[in-house]
Amino acid sequence: FDYRCAIRVMEKGVTGLRLNPGNIGARWKVEEVTRMAKDKGIPIRIGVNAGSLEKDLLKKYGEPTPEAIVESAFRHLEILESLDFRETKVSLKASNVTMMVEAYRLFSRQSDYPLHLGVTEAGSLFSGTIKSSMGIGLLLAEGIGDTIRVSLAADPVEEVRVGREILKGLGLRDDGVNVIACPTCGRLEVDMLPMVERVEKHLAGVKLPLQVAIMGCSVNGPGEAREADIGFAAGKDMGMIYKNGEPYRRIGGPNMLEEFLEEIDRLVAERQGIPPRPSE
Repeated sequence: FDYRCAIRVMEKGVTGLRLNPGNIGARWKVEEVTRMAKDKGIPIRIGVNAGSLEKDLLKKYGEPTPEAIVESAFRHLEILESLDFRETKVSLKASNVTMMVEAYRLFSRQSDYPLHLGVTEAGSLFSGTIKSSMGIGLLLAEGIGDTIRVSLAADPVEEVRVGREILKGLGLRDDGVNVIACPTCGRLEVDMLPMVERVEKHLAGVKLPLQVAIMGCSVNGPGEAREADIGFAAGKDMGMIYKNGEPYRRIGGPNMLEEFLEEIDRLVAERQGIPPRPSE
């Protein structure tokens, strides 16, 4: 709301700046901020938000639309370009997933400026994760987007976790463990949920790109377990561990999960050269 805030944070050494076209004000204010950013080598993100579009654009389009969002972005890019400022990326956020996706598609057809993806005000950890995954994931799958931000009404740590999982799910990030687990259908022969939570907690600090499958029946279990680096097809009181696509070891009894965790640790140790971790 006050361009002088941008001036002050640049004087204090900020390494990046976001300008909202909807509230920074007159052109000369944008120019003043841009000149200082250029002098200091500070990149600027033109961060358009559907909830704070300029009044003239709302009058022109009647309501927030993808076209209005994109026009706002290009209007302010022109100001920066007139000052020969190019260290710029753009975000075109909305809380409506469809509007957000269409705005980014429209912009990407007209410009190759780097794009920062995000669904703004996405909601709680549950609903916001779903909305962000749909919007960000869809665009990334189309090759649109350079950086991402997951916005949740939750612990910021959860925003990072969700963002990483979106990238991992699309094969754009391969660090950390990917746990595959079957749904709780009628064929389930074991209590899956505590097992999955235990495995994820046990492997939370492992950065190795590892695929782990935990399956609870004999129908899809063996096939999914074979596709993973290590997998467990569990049945009632017994199950088979698969390692690197092959049946490896049959286990049973009340300590099946502990034995599976030990085998995971051995595989991690083999690939990373670190000692196996004690099961928790």
